[in-house]
Amino acid sequence: MKRAILILCTTSLLAACNTTPSKRTAATPARIEIMDSVGFTITEDSRVSGDVRSDYDRALDLLGRGEQVEGIALLESVANEYPDLSAPRIDLAIAYHNQGDLESAETHLKRALDVNPNHPIALNELGIIYRKTARFAESRRSYEAALAVYPGYHYARRNLAVLCDLYLADLDCALQNYEAYMATVHSDEEASMWLRNVRFRMGDMEN
Repeated sequence: MKRAILILCTTSLLAACNTTPSKRTAATPARIEIMDSVGFTITEDSRVSGDVRSDYDRALDLLGRGEQVEGIALLESVANEYPDLSAPRIDLAIAYHNQGDLESAETHLKRALDVNPNHPIALNELGIIYRKTARFAESRRSYEAALAVYPGYHYARRNLAVLCDLYLADLDCALQNYEAYMATVHSDEEASMWLRNVRFRMGDMEN
């Protein structure tokens, strides 16, 4: 799992600073810019105080250093002050997921999607939560929704392939998504082995 700021898919949280902390403007819906050969970027614009921006950056730094409790507490304060921003919610969800608190993770992901329903990172992460809580049909829909936004989102593509392979017994779906994933991520030996296994099993059924 990654934070909301990823190598493939990047999220810019706060684009403008306001020198008056007591006043703020609501965030505009996230802008998702697709770059076929690179990935996508997600930008959310909102006027916030410099202190809040500093708190957000510090929270991410704490999480990156493994100081989960402190990082989560600081992110909660940012998310509570700016509930119309999805990036802090996604980072919170992933932090809670890492702590094993799937219920809190799901809550924050759904709040992020209330603000930005087509946020591919939130949709992918929610798919993982659904899979871990045995809601496989919901997991599939969430991964597919992420891929509808960006078909090249290889994290979601791999997750969907595994779901179809191991949990849904849908080998056609597994084959299609493993092949699409391997077309962009050539070095994943584990996924390559799974793809070979699916092809072998489909050949057995045909015979």
